[in-house]
Amino acid sequence: MRMTSSTIRTRWSPKPDTATPQHRRAAKAAAAVAAGALALSLSACGSSDEGSGGSTGDTDDTSNNVTLPKLDGTSLEVAAVWSGTEQANFKKVLQEFEKRTGAKVTFVPAQDPIINFIGSKVAGGQPPDIAMLPQPGAIKQAVDKGWAKPLGSEALKELGENYSQGWQDIGKVSGKPYGVYYKAANKSLIWYNNQVFENAGASEPETWPDLLNTAQTVFDSGVTPFSIGGAEGWTLTDWFENVYLSQAGPEKYDQLAKHEIKWTDPSVKDALTTLAQVWGKPDWIAGGASGALQTDFPASVTQVFTGGDQPKAAMVAAGDFAQVNIPKNMKIGTDAKVFPFPAVGDNGPVVSGGDAAVILQDSKGSQALATWLASPDAASIQAKLGGYLSPNKNVPNSDYPNAVQQKIAKALIDAGDDFRFDMSDQAPQAFGGTPGKGEWKILQDFLKNPKDIAGTQEKLEAEAAAAYGN
Repeated sequence: MRMTSSTIRTRWSPKPDTATPQHRRAAKAAAAVAAGALALSLSACGSSDEGSGGSTGDTDDTSNNVTLPKLDGTSLEVAAVWSGTEQANFKKVLQEFEKRTGAKVTFVPAQDPIINFIGSKVAGGQPPDIAMLPQPGAIKQAVDKGWAKPLGSEALKELGENYSQGWQDIGKVSGKPYGVYYKAANKSLIWYNNQVFENAGASEPETWPDLLNTAQTVFDSGVTPFSIGGAEGWTLTDWFENVYLSQAGPEKYDQLAKHEIKWTDPSVKDALTTLAQVWGKPDWIAGGASGALQTDFPASVTQVFTGGDQPKAAMVAAGDFAQVNIPKNMKIGTDAKVFPFPAVGDNGPVVSGGDAAVILQDSKGSQALATWLASPDAASIQAKLGGYLSPNKNVPNSDYPNAVQQKIAKALIDAGDDFRFDMSDQAPQAFGGTPGKGEWKILQDFLKNPKDIAGTQEKLEAEAAAAYGN
């Protein structure tokens, strides 16, 4: 979500004319998130008592709003691709479940694409009890392959009490609930080093031309404008999706997400041409294209907020979850600030994502764990730790550790059902979610050679056609 310091902008109301009701809700997911969050004044939230992204909030004072069974002697495994602080914080949520039930829960680090990781576990006869799947397409694939198990009555009760209908529907396949969206993401933000901006006399941009002017101002002050974690292709799809949604509009976005229009469409050419205005200037990117392609996401955030007033870069396009990678000595809202991804077209972009808990081994224990993850008690624990956003509407807003995060979270909940979901996450895994392949690899190649717009479009279309089967 993006915001300016004082401006409230109108966000799109999605109009997917040909989508099913379920797809309409999925497509709307990001629009509502942006609708509220982008209109917020994040950078104006800085107060001296705001915590850092790596807050060690008090997680001992947890509410007891969910009924769980006794599970002494039960062992469970949860697989997710999370690492570092994100993994450590999630383990604290699992530890509270252990404390309440007597079960033993093991976190299993997974590799991207997680659906392939799960497939290998299933083939070996040892699937985890629950997997945290980051794409609606991955949920559908797990269901189609017979791996995923439907949610039971207790989990459904928690979902009904704590989630808007839109978030419930994103976890359904053919109308049956399989996924608990435990974690949400606002992927339409640009974080920046406030000291660099102040030294350069730069201001928060509201439009794409403003962003280019701000980047030039920062560059002229002696600091490289952008950090890009190009080693992970999903960061590049986020750049593309924000530009495309704002420039082409929501209806085109929905069509491209379902491959109802081709990647050779002129609207894709326009978006790539716009991206090239940044990606085509190697001096504007920390380490140039080659350096960016060797930089993972955590490092892309960290290098903006280390090095005093001479960091490796001044800005990084990153979701709200970037907070866990901001050093603790940098106060969010004061030292580390954020603005909405600038409007390329008439309206600023709105892109959201999320991770859903999906049961792979149906049992009393796995159903209880899914129920726990659907509860406000579980989400509140991780909310207090920072770098996390929950679509659970009954998580107290005060549980988030700083005013910036509280505003982002409130905007997400206020958005209700009106939001759009990350385009690559809606695509088949082979195209939108596999390292070294599909859209991820093609955009990495485009970062290296942003002049090859036509060739990039042709490659994207060929890969998309093969993955979608049309």
